[in-house]
Amino acid sequence: MSATDIHVQAATGYRDLRRLVSRMTGDEKHGASATSTLDVLWVLYDRVLRIDPADPEAADRDRFLLSKGHGPMAYYAVLAAKGFIPEAWLTTFGEFDSPLGQHPDRRLVPGVEISSGSLGHGLPIAVGTALALRARGLRRPRVFTMIGDGELDEGSNHEAIAAASRFGLASLTAIVIDNSSATLGWHGGIASRFHVEGWTTATVDGRDHDAVAAALTTPHPATPHAVVAVVAPDPRR
Repeated sequence: MSATDIHVQAATGYRDLRRLVSRMTGDEKHGASATSTLDVLWVLYDRVLRIDPADPEAADRDRFLLSKGHGPMAYYAVLAAKGFIPEAWLTTFGEFDSPLGQHPDRRLVPGVEISSGSLGHGLPIAVGTALALRARGLRRPRVFTMIGDGELDEGSNHEAIAAASRFGLASLTAIVIDNSSATLGWHGGIASRFHVEGWTTATVDGRDHDAVAAALTTPHPATPHAVVAVVAPDPRR
C-alpha cells in the first residue's frame, strides 16, 4: 500500500482517537504515558506540523521527534488518523512481525523520524537535526521534540538545553509533557530550567487544544522555545 493510498483512506478525527488507541493491547502498563500525550500530539499533527502523509520524506517538511517513545499508542493512533499508516496496523501492535513495536522504529513506520523510547535521546537528536538543517541551508523546516518530565533527570537533556540556546536554534521547539512523573522536580517549575538557559517558554494546560496550539506557534525568532504541557491524570482511565 502506497503512502497516497493510506492518505486517501484516512477520514478520522480527534473523536476517533480513543477508539484507535483501544485497538492496541499488550502494553497497558504504559497506558497513562500514552493518554498524557494524546491531546498535544493531535494538536501538533492537526494544526502545527507542515508534513504531508503522501510525501513524508519531503526535504522541507517539519520534523517531529518523539523522545517519549515508551507507550507509543497515542502516537500510532494519530499517525493512523492522519493517514501515515493504515488503521488495520493498530491491531497488530506489539506482535513479532508488526511494524508497530512497543518503541517506534523509523525504518518501519512512515512519518517516524527517530527510533525512540530510551530516555534522554530525543532533545539531543533534535538539537543535531536543527543544526544539520541549518548547515544544509534549509531554513523553512521546524524541529519539534516531545519529552517527558521524568526524562529531564537525564543529563543529556541538560547539555542539549544549554547548547541549543547558545547555537541560537530558533527552529527548535521542545514540548515537555508534565504528568508529575518526575522524581525530583525543579525549583520554580520545569519552564525555569529552560528559561535560565535563554529559551522562551510557555506553560499550558495539556488538554486545552487552543492553548497548546497558541503556545506551539508563538514566534521565537532568535531562540529555541519550550512548551510545558501540564496533564492531570485522565479521569476516564
